[in-house]
Amino acid sequence: MGMNTLYKGIFKNKKVLITGHTGFKGTWLSLLLHQLGADIYGYALDPPTNPSLYKEAHLDEIVKSTIGDMRDFQKLKATINQINPEIIIHMAAQPLVRASYKDPIETYSTNVMGTVNLFEAIRQTKGVKVVINVTTDKCYENREWHWGYRENEPMGGYDPYSNSKGCSELVTSSFRNSFFNPKEYDTHGVAMASARAGNVIGGGDWAEDRLIPDFIRAITNGRQLLIRSPYAIRPWQHVLEPLNGYLTLAAKLYEEGHRYAEAWNFGPDDSDAQNVEWITKKICEYWGENAAYKIDTNPQPHEANYLKLDCSKVKAELDWQPKWNIDKALRSIVEWNKSWLSGDNAKQICFNQINDYFKS
Repeated sequence: MGMNTLYKGIFKNKKVLITGHTGFKGTWLSLLLHQLGADIYGYALDPPTNPSLYKEAHLDEIVKSTIGDMRDFQKLKATINQINPEIIIHMAAQPLVRASYKDPIETYSTNVMGTVNLFEAIRQTKGVKVVINVTTDKCYENREWHWGYRENEPMGGYDPYSNSKGCSELVTSSFRNSFFNPKEYDTHGVAMASARAGNVIGGGDWAEDRLIPDFIRAITNGRQLLIRSPYAIRPWQHVLEPLNGYLTLAAKLYEEGHRYAEAWNFGPDDSDAQNVEWITKKICEYWGENAAYKIDTNPQPHEANYLKLDCSKVKAELDWQPKWNIDKALRSIVEWNKSWLSGDNAKQICFNQINDYFKS
Protein backbone atom coordinates (compact mmCIF):
# COMPACT_ATOMS: atom_id res chain seq x y z
CA MET A 1 0.00 0.00 0.00
CA GLY A 2 1.44 3.37 -1.01
CA MET A 3 1.67 6.09 1.63
CA ASN A 4 -0.52 8.40 -0.46
CA THR A 5 -3.47 5.99 -0.26
CA LEU A 6 -3.38 5.48 3.52
CA TYR A 7 -6.36 6.82 5.47
CA LYS A 8 -8.07 7.49 2.09
CA GLY A 9 -5.60 10.33 1.49
CA ILE A 10 -7.43 12.50 4.03
CA PHE A 11 -4.28 14.13 5.44
CA LYS A 12 -2.86 15.31 2.12
CA ASN A 13 -2.55 19.12 2.19
CA LYS A 14 -4.53 19.33 5.46
CA LYS A 15 -3.33 21.75 8.13
CA VAL A 16 -2.51 19.57 11.15
CA LEU A 17 -1.37 21.08 14.46
CA ILE A 18 0.55 18.81 16.82
CA THR A 19 1.07 20.02 20.37
CA GLY A 20 4.20 18.44 21.83
CA HIS A 21 5.80 17.98 18.41
CA THR A 22 9.31 18.33 19.86
CA GLY A 23 8.91 15.16 21.95
CA PHE A 24 9.63 11.58 20.96
CA LYS A 25 6.08 10.63 19.92
CA GLY A 26 5.43 14.07 18.44
CA THR A 27 8.47 13.80 16.19
CA TRP A 28 7.50 10.34 14.93
CA LEU A 29 3.95 11.59 14.26
CA SER A 30 5.30 14.60 12.37
CA LEU A 31 7.49 12.36 10.19
CA LEU A 32 4.54 10.08 9.47
CA LEU A 33 2.25 12.99 8.58
CA HIS A 34 4.96 14.41 6.33
CA GLN A 35 4.94 11.19 4.34
CA LEU A 36 1.15 11.50 4.09
CA GLY A 37 1.49 14.94 2.55
CA ALA A 38 0.10 16.98 5.46
CA ASP A 39 0.87 20.63 6.13
CA ILE A 40 2.30 20.25 9.64
CA TYR A 41 2.44 22.83 12.43
CA GLY A 42 3.77 22.38 15.95
CA TYR A 43 3.35 24.05 19.34
CA ALA A 44 5.60 22.86 22.17
CA LEU A 45 8.43 23.62 24.54
CA ASP A 46 12.01 23.07 23.40
CA PRO A 47 12.98 19.39 22.97
CA PRO A 48 12.90 17.71 26.40
CA THR A 49 16.10 15.68 26.00
CA ASN A 50 19.61 15.96 24.63
CA PRO A 51 20.05 14.27 22.25
CA SER A 52 16.50 14.56 20.94
CA LEU A 53 14.83 12.95 17.96
CA TYR A 54 13.45 16.37 17.01
CA LYS A 55 16.96 17.73 16.45
CA GLU A 56 18.51 14.51 15.14
CA ALA A 57 15.76 14.23 12.50
CA HIS A 58 15.98 17.96 11.63
CA LEU A 59 12.26 18.24 12.15
CA ASP A 60 12.35 22.03 11.80
CA GLU A 61 12.79 21.39 8.06
CA ILE A 62 9.37 19.68 7.99
CA VAL A 63 7.26 21.36 10.69
CA LYS A 64 6.34 25.04 11.04
CA SER A 65 7.22 25.23 14.70
CA THR A 66 6.09 27.56 17.50
CA ILE A 67 7.97 27.21 20.78
CA GLY A 68 5.46 27.90 23.52
CA ASP A 69 3.97 26.64 26.79
CA MET A 70 0.53 25.04 26.93
CA ARG A 71 -0.07 27.10 30.09
CA ASP A 72 0.27 30.36 28.10
CA PHE A 73 -3.35 30.69 26.98
CA GLN A 74 -2.95 33.92 25.00
CA LYS A 75 0.00 32.66 22.98
CA LEU A 76 -1.67 29.30 22.37
CA LYS A 77 -4.91 30.95 21.23
CA ALA A 78 -3.06 33.40 18.96
CA THR A 79 -1.09 30.53 17.41
CA ILE A 80 -4.24 28.52 16.66
CA ASN A 81 -5.90 31.64 15.22
CA GLN A 82 -2.93 32.29 12.97
CA ILE A 83 -2.57 28.70 11.74
CA ASN A 84 -6.30 27.96 11.44
CA PRO A 85 -5.73 24.17 11.55
CA GLU A 86 -8.42 21.65 10.60
CA ILE A 87 -6.98 18.85 12.76
CA ILE A 88 -5.32 19.11 16.19
CA ILE A 89 -3.58 16.22 17.92
CA HIS A 90 -2.78 17.15 21.50
CA MET A 91 0.33 15.38 22.79
CA ALA A 92 2.06 18.09 24.83
CA ALA A 93 2.47 16.84 28.39
CA GLN A 94 4.74 16.15 31.31
CA PRO A 95 4.87 12.42 30.45
CA LEU A 96 6.87 10.74 33.23
CA VAL A 97 5.63 9.07 36.42
CA ARG A 98 8.80 9.60 38.43
CA ALA A 99 9.10 13.25 37.35
CA SER A 100 5.54 13.79 38.58
CA TYR A 101 6.58 12.78 42.09
CA LYS A 102 9.37 15.39 41.95
CA ASP A 103 7.19 18.23 40.61
CA PRO A 104 3.45 17.57 40.91
CA ILE A 105 2.54 21.24 40.34
CA GLU A 106 4.18 21.32 36.91
CA THR A 107 2.61 17.96 36.06
CA TYR A 108 -0.93 19.04 36.92
CA SER A 109 -0.64 22.56 35.49
CA THR A 110 0.69 21.24 32.18
CA ASN A 111 -1.43 18.14 31.80
CA VAL A 112 -4.72 19.51 33.14
CA MET A 113 -4.73 23.27 32.61
CA GLY A 114 -2.76 22.89 29.37
CA THR A 115 -5.63 20.76 28.07
CA VAL A 116 -8.22 23.26 29.33
CA ASN A 117 -6.35 26.08 27.59
CA LEU A 118 -6.27 24.18 24.30
CA PHE A 119 -9.97 23.34 24.35
CA GLU A 120 -10.92 26.88 25.35
CA ALA A 121 -8.76 28.29 22.53
CA ILE A 122 -10.56 25.96 20.11
CA ARG A 123 -13.93 27.08 21.52
CA GLN A 124 -13.01 30.72 20.90
CA THR A 125 -11.83 30.16 17.32
CA LYS A 126 -13.40 28.76 14.18
CA GLY A 127 -12.23 26.20 11.65
CA VAL A 128 -11.03 23.29 13.79
CA LYS A 129 -12.87 20.10 12.78
CA VAL A 130 -11.01 17.34 14.64
CA VAL A 131 -9.41 17.29 18.10
CA ILE A 132 -7.74 14.24 19.65
CA ASN A 133 -6.45 14.42 23.21
CA VAL A 134 -3.72 11.80 23.67
CA THR A 135 -3.63 10.53 27.25
CA THR A 136 -2.39 7.20 28.61
CA ASP A 137 -3.29 3.70 29.76
CA LYS A 138 -2.47 4.94 33.28
CA CYS A 139 -5.54 7.21 33.38
CA TYR A 140 -7.73 4.38 34.72
CA GLU A 141 -8.45 3.67 38.38
CA ASN A 142 -6.02 0.79 38.71
CA ARG A 143 -7.47 -2.28 40.42
CA GLU A 144 -4.45 -4.51 39.65
CA TRP A 145 -6.71 -6.66 37.47
CA HIS A 146 -5.26 -9.32 35.18
CA TRP A 147 -7.60 -8.25 32.36
CA GLY A 148 -7.62 -5.09 30.31
CA TYR A 149 -9.38 -1.83 31.12
CA ARG A 150 -12.23 -0.77 28.86
CA GLU A 151 -12.99 2.79 27.79
CA ASN A 152 -15.96 3.05 30.16
CA GLU A 153 -13.96 2.14 33.29
CA PRO A 154 -13.61 4.88 35.96
CA MET A 155 -10.76 7.35 35.70
CA GLY A 156 -8.23 7.46 38.53
CA GLY A 157 -4.46 7.28 38.71
CA TYR A 158 -2.33 6.71 41.82
CA ASP A 159 0.66 8.98 41.09
CA PRO A 160 0.42 12.66 40.01
CA TYR A 161 1.20 11.87 36.34
CA SER A 162 -1.40 9.12 36.00
CA ASN A 163 -3.98 11.12 37.94
CA SER A 164 -3.35 14.26 35.87
CA LYS A 165 -4.09 12.25 32.74
CA GLY A 166 -7.28 10.92 34.30
CA CYS A 167 -8.18 14.57 34.99
CA SER A 168 -7.35 15.44 31.37
CA GLU A 169 -9.78 12.74 30.24
CA LEU A 170 -12.49 14.23 32.48
CA VAL A 171 -11.76 17.69 31.02
CA THR A 172 -12.21 16.20 27.54
CA SER A 173 -15.54 14.67 28.52
CA SER A 174 -16.75 17.92 30.08
CA PHE A 175 -15.81 20.12 27.10
CA ARG A 176 -17.30 17.59 24.71
CA ASN A 177 -20.58 17.51 26.65
CA SER A 178 -20.74 21.24 27.31
CA PHE A 179 -19.38 22.86 24.15
CA PHE A 180 -18.79 20.22 21.45
CA ASN A 181 -21.72 17.91 22.06
CA PRO A 182 -22.07 15.31 19.31
CA LYS A 183 -25.83 15.91 19.26
CA GLU A 184 -25.14 19.54 18.25
CA TYR A 185 -22.35 18.75 15.78
CA ASP A 186 -24.10 20.58 12.95
CA THR A 187 -23.89 23.78 15.01
CA HIS A 188 -20.27 23.72 16.26
CA GLY A 189 -18.62 21.34 13.74
CA VAL A 190 -15.98 20.02 16.18
CA ALA A 191 -15.41 16.28 16.66
CA MET A 192 -13.50 15.70 19.93
CA ALA A 193 -12.08 12.35 21.04
CA SER A 194 -9.44 11.00 23.42
CA ALA A 195 -6.93 8.23 22.79
CA ARG A 196 -5.27 6.04 25.41
CA ALA A 197 -2.13 4.14 24.44
CA GLY A 198 0.09 1.64 26.20
CA ASN A 199 3.79 1.83 27.09
CA VAL A 200 5.14 3.31 23.88
CA ILE A 201 8.65 2.35 22.82
CA GLY A 202 10.77 3.03 19.76
CA GLY A 203 14.03 4.37 18.36
CA GLY A 204 14.92 7.96 19.17
CA ASP A 205 13.57 8.02 22.73
CA TRP A 206 16.10 9.46 25.17
CA ALA A 207 13.79 10.26 28.09
CA GLU A 208 14.99 9.62 31.63
CA ASP A 209 13.50 6.86 33.78
CA ARG A 210 12.16 4.83 30.86
CA LEU A 211 13.24 1.25 30.37
CA ILE A 212 14.41 1.29 26.73
CA PRO A 213 16.22 4.69 26.84
CA ASP A 214 17.87 3.60 30.11
CA PHE A 215 19.03 0.42 28.35
CA ILE A 216 20.49 2.36 25.41
CA ARG A 217 22.33 4.73 27.77
CA ALA A 218 23.70 1.83 29.80
CA ILE A 219 24.90 -0.19 26.82
CA THR A 220 26.56 2.78 25.10
CA ASN A 221 28.34 3.66 28.35
CA GLY A 222 29.50 0.08 28.94
CA ARG A 223 27.32 -0.44 32.02
CA GLN A 224 24.76 -2.98 33.13
CA LEU A 225 21.16 -1.78 32.97
CA LEU A 226 19.65 -1.29 36.43
CA ILE A 227 15.96 -2.22 36.34
CA ARG A 228 13.28 -1.49 38.91
CA SER A 229 9.89 -3.23 39.29
CA PRO A 230 11.03 -6.30 37.30
CA TYR A 231 7.64 -8.04 37.57
CA ALA A 232 5.48 -5.06 36.63
CA ILE A 233 3.41 -5.90 33.54
CA ARG A 234 2.85 -3.21 30.91
CA PRO A 235 1.15 -3.08 27.47
CA TRP A 236 4.31 -2.49 25.42
CA GLN A 237 3.89 -1.27 21.84
CA HIS A 238 6.05 0.28 19.13
CA VAL A 239 5.42 4.01 18.72
CA LEU A 240 3.97 3.53 15.23
CA GLU A 241 1.11 1.43 16.62
CA PRO A 242 -0.71 4.18 18.55
CA LEU A 243 0.21 6.80 15.93
CA ASN A 244 -1.50 4.65 13.32
CA GLY A 245 -4.44 4.46 15.73
CA TYR A 246 -4.61 8.24 16.24
CA LEU A 247 -4.59 8.86 12.50
CA THR A 248 -7.18 6.14 11.86
CA LEU A 249 -9.38 7.85 14.46
CA ALA A 250 -8.66 11.36 13.10
CA ALA A 251 -9.66 10.26 9.59
CA LYS A 252 -12.93 8.81 10.91
CA LEU A 253 -13.63 11.98 12.89
CA TYR A 254 -12.92 14.10 9.81
CA GLU A 255 -15.21 12.01 7.63
CA GLU A 256 -18.05 11.27 10.03
CA GLY A 257 -17.64 13.75 12.87
CA HIS A 258 -19.73 13.05 15.93
CA ARG A 259 -20.03 9.27 15.38
CA TYR A 260 -16.53 8.68 16.76
CA ALA A 261 -16.32 11.56 19.27
CA GLU A 262 -15.54 9.47 22.37
CA ALA A 263 -12.66 7.67 24.14
CA TRP A 264 -10.57 4.94 22.49
CA ASN A 265 -7.91 2.45 23.66
CA PHE A 266 -5.00 1.68 21.33
CA GLY A 267 -2.98 -1.09 22.96
CA PRO A 268 -1.14 -4.28 21.99
CA ASP A 269 -2.53 -7.79 21.97
CA ASP A 270 -2.56 -9.49 25.38
CA SER A 271 0.43 -11.67 24.50
CA ASP A 272 2.59 -8.54 24.24
CA ALA A 273 1.76 -7.33 27.76
CA GLN A 274 4.94 -8.61 29.43
CA ASN A 275 6.83 -7.77 32.58
CA VAL A 276 9.85 -5.48 32.76
CA GLU A 277 12.38 -8.28 33.24
CA TRP A 278 11.03 -10.24 30.24
CA ILE A 279 11.41 -7.15 28.03
CA THR A 280 14.90 -6.52 29.37
CA LYS A 281 16.05 -10.10 28.70
CA LYS A 282 14.70 -9.91 25.14
CA ILE A 283 16.36 -6.64 24.25
CA CYS A 284 19.66 -7.81 25.76
CA GLU A 285 19.38 -10.94 23.59
CA TYR A 286 18.68 -8.93 20.41
CA TRP A 287 21.42 -6.39 21.14
CA GLY A 288 24.09 -9.01 21.88
CA GLU A 289 27.59 -7.68 22.59
CA ASN A 290 27.44 -8.72 26.27
CA ALA A 291 24.38 -6.61 27.07
CA ALA A 292 23.34 -7.32 30.67
CA TYR A 293 21.16 -6.05 33.49
CA LYS A 294 20.70 -6.25 37.25
CA ILE A 295 17.73 -5.53 39.51
CA ASP A 296 17.65 -2.33 41.56
CA THR A 297 16.86 -3.33 45.16
CA ASN A 298 16.47 0.25 46.43
CA PRO A 299 12.99 1.45 47.51
CA GLN A 300 11.02 2.86 44.54
CA PRO A 301 8.02 5.20 44.25
CA HIS A 302 4.72 3.38 43.74
CA GLU A 303 3.91 2.21 40.23
CA ALA A 304 1.16 -0.17 39.14
CA ASN A 305 1.98 -3.90 38.91
CA TYR A 306 -0.62 -4.96 36.34
CA LEU A 307 -1.73 -2.69 33.54
CA LYS A 308 -3.45 -3.83 30.33
CA LEU A 309 -5.83 -2.26 27.84
CA ASP A 310 -8.88 -3.90 26.29
CA CYS A 311 -8.86 -2.88 22.62
CA SER A 312 -11.99 -4.71 21.50
CA LYS A 313 -13.70 -1.43 20.65
CA VAL A 314 -11.12 -0.09 18.18
CA LYS A 315 -10.82 -3.48 16.53
CA ALA A 316 -14.58 -3.70 16.04
CA GLU A 317 -15.45 -0.09 15.22
CA LEU A 318 -12.29 1.37 13.66
CA ASP A 319 -10.94 -1.83 12.12
CA TRP A 320 -7.58 -1.07 13.76
CA GLN A 321 -5.23 -3.93 14.60
CA PRO A 322 -1.66 -4.01 15.98
CA LYS A 323 0.79 -4.77 13.17
CA TRP A 324 4.06 -5.41 15.04
CA ASN A 325 4.28 -7.82 17.98
CA ILE A 326 6.69 -7.17 20.83
CA ASP A 327 9.51 -9.16 19.21
CA LYS A 328 9.32 -7.08 16.03
CA ALA A 329 9.09 -3.88 18.08
CA LEU A 330 12.21 -4.71 20.11
CA ARG A 331 14.16 -5.80 17.04
CA SER A 332 13.25 -2.53 15.29
CA ILE A 333 14.48 -0.54 18.30
CA VAL A 334 17.80 -2.37 18.29
CA GLU A 335 18.12 -1.78 14.53
CA TRP A 336 17.23 1.92 14.90
CA ASN A 337 19.78 2.56 17.65
CA LYS A 338 22.59 0.56 16.04
CA SER A 339 22.01 2.42 12.76
CA TRP A 340 22.02 5.79 14.53
CA LEU A 341 25.13 4.95 16.56
CA SER A 342 26.90 3.99 13.33
CA GLY A 343 26.19 7.46 11.94
CA ASP A 344 23.11 6.89 9.79
CA ASN A 345 20.61 9.73 9.32
CA ALA A 346 17.90 9.62 12.02
CA LYS A 347 15.18 10.98 9.74
CA GLN A 348 15.90 8.34 7.10
CA ILE A 349 15.97 5.52 9.67
CA CYS A 350 12.49 6.62 10.81
CA PHE A 351 11.21 6.87 7.23
CA ASN A 352 12.53 3.36 6.51
CA GLN A 353 10.77 1.95 9.57
CA ILE A 354 7.53 3.78 8.73
CA ASN A 355 7.57 2.23 5.26
CA ASP A 356 8.37 -1.19 6.74
CA TYR A 357 5.50 -0.85 9.21
CA PHE A 358 2.86 -0.07 6.62
CA LYS A 359 4.02 -2.90 4.38
CA SER A 360 3.43 -5.43 7.17
